[in-house]
Amino acid sequence: MIKNEILDHNQVQHKIRRIAYQIAEVYLNHDRIILAGIIGGGYTFAKELKKALSKIIDTEIVLCKVIIDKTDPLAAIQTSIPTSEYENKGVIICDDVLNSGTTLIYAVKHFLNVPLDRLKTAVLVNRNHKKYPVKADFKGLSLSTTIEEHIEVQLEKKPFNVMLE
Repeated sequence: MIKNEILDHNQVQHKIRRIAYQIAEVYLNHDRIILAGIIGGGYTFAKELKKALSKIIDTEIVLCKVIIDKTDPLAAIQTSIPTSEYENKGVIICDDVLNSGTTLIYAVKHFLNVPLDRLKTAVLVNRNHKKYPVKADFKGLSLSTTIEEHIEVQLEKKPFNVMLE
């Protein structure tokens, strides 16, 4: 399978910065923002978003790992911080790629069991293959692909990139 680079390191960083500015505008009056990254690429994306947001706003930014079994999204979902830390706060669920929407919608469902001030979603790449009515409020890139194609996001080490295979 041929791999094509869709976003290089500088483009990925630009997308993350742009999303951070959008988040800063929406959550301007919040005293605390929870970046809830879905385990794996979503949590890595949330960490990079936190770095970018910290350069823009003085608001407290808390990272939260959302532990979800992607093969069995109906299984119990856990978070790395207690519910009391995000109750009545602004939460942004982060994932690297929005594909079918399965993982994201079950993560949203988990957070809907807690009273929140605001709940939004952020993804680096939106693939437009949703089977659930979930959308990315903040997205770096929308991409129409075939079902057979795969998006690989590399944020673990520099240089960052996004590949299509």
